[in-house]
Amino acid sequence: MATVLSVSGSPSATSRTARLLRHLDDRLTAQGHEVIPLDVRTLPPEALLHAHAGHPAIAEATALFARADGVVIGTPVYKAAYSGLLKSMLDLLPQYALAGKTVLPLATGGTTAHVLAIDYALRPVLASLGAAHITPGWFTLDKDITVADDGSLTVAPASAEALAQVTDQFSLALGGRTTLLAATG
Repeated sequence: MATVLSVSGSPSATSRTARLLRHLDDRLTAQGHEVIPLDVRTLPPEALLHAHAGHPAIAEATALFARADGVVIGTPVYKAAYSGLLKSMLDLLPQYALAGKTVLPLATGGTTAHVLAIDYALRPVLASLGAAHITPGWFTLDKDITVADDGSLTVAPASAEALAQVTDQFSLALGGRTTLLAATG
């Protein structure tokens, strides 16, 4: 079906955000999509901080955005906004890097006080990058995400249901886009 780039903007190696994204990646893969995970924290920090768009690792990440039909953007919320690490990556993308793409914004955080970070901080940036369609996103409380000693993930039932719904809406939007592109191509 579609190629999906799943981007984690968390700086943490033990990130709940990244684990949640990988969990949703499995759902998208089961629906027939090719999913490519990208943890921004694995990119060279010097290239990100010095805005070195020509660095091979940054160029490769930019090419992944170009290749994708859809993009899932996941971020922890800090100070009522998406992570600075994600901001560093988004700043290095070409002006219309998301043109023609369907995007699913997701966020995690410690309190519901941050629930509007998707709509007031992240969504405008995604729109400015030219996203064709930004599907409804979802904010998941940290306390609703449990990681077992073996690395397995459990999401509280209400959050799991909501995440499944927004992921399925994203998948359906991708399916329509892929069909439309095939019909016009």
